[in-house]
Amino acid sequence: MLNQVIRFGKRAVVLLPIVIVGYLSVFKIYPIFEDHVPWVVALVVTYAVGAYLLVPGIMRLVRIIRPPKHVPLYCITADGFASDPLNIGLIGTREQVVQAMKKAGWLPADKLTIRTGARTLLSTLYGWRYDTPPMSLLFLFGRRQDLAFQLPIEDGRAGARHHVRFWAATYTEKDKLSARAIHWHNRQAHVRDDKLLWLGAASRDIGVTFIRHSAQLTHLVDPNTDAERELITKQLQAAKAAKLKDRIKLGEPYKLVNIHALRGDLHTDGRMAILEIHEAGNTRKSAKSR
Repeated sequence: MLNQVIRFGKRAVVLLPIVIVGYLSVFKIYPIFEDHVPWVVALVVTYAVGAYLLVPGIMRLVRIIRPPKHVPLYCITADGFASDPLNIGLIGTREQVVQAMKKAGWLPADKLTIRTGARTLLSTLYGWRYDTPPMSLLFLFGRRQDLAFQLPIEDGRAGARHHVRFWAATYTEKDKLSARAIHWHNRQAHVRDDKLLWLGAASRDIGVTFIRHSAQLTHLVDPNTDAERELITKQLQAAKAAKLKDRIKLGEPYKLVNIHALRGDLHTDGRMAILEIHEAGNTRKSAKSR
């Protein structure tokens, strides 16, 4: 009973900023634009201000005042909400990871620019083919992803694709890896020749939807994130680009509220597959964690 009350209280705290933003949007922001532009334009502008400025701004302020204290089982959105679970890890240099993923058929995502952003929007609206659109920013260890790859899905649905984001971390080399051997906050993303552990969050987009807490337009994520881990593992092995080194336990099986859908969860068994990239050519010795 007590846990239910606490859970309800937390949800109410999250809901309160949304109610405030809704009030401001309807009674304060919309009337300002309605007096100067057609109502359709006023409605679109009000939505954009509320969904992309007010809600994220309030939630980021909440996260600054009360930062999360969880073990990094998953990456988070810019607003601090739980997003894709961590489920795949690659050991190698930055260049080795890029080449291995390409060999397995994956494509590096384009950087977000005005041109690529417009192309993404048009491809979504009109169904035009665009295999390497920019990927939204997710965060781990307080920073955005270092690498991002995607694999198109040939099923005709807008926004459907496999995708994975990677963050660089150091680790203590042992016979057996574990969550304790990974140095979460030791950033060496700019050391291009050192062998690092690239922690990844892989998932599958299956369509287009709205983020439940901010109403921003985004991709709909398939609940079964473990399947994406197995897909990447099999593809890298089949391409002879990497070998499976270990499977480590990050936590117990758990579910996350799927912020990419109005209902449902993202679920995982709490495990991460670690693969070591096959070396090609001379590389520097791996950097030991300090």
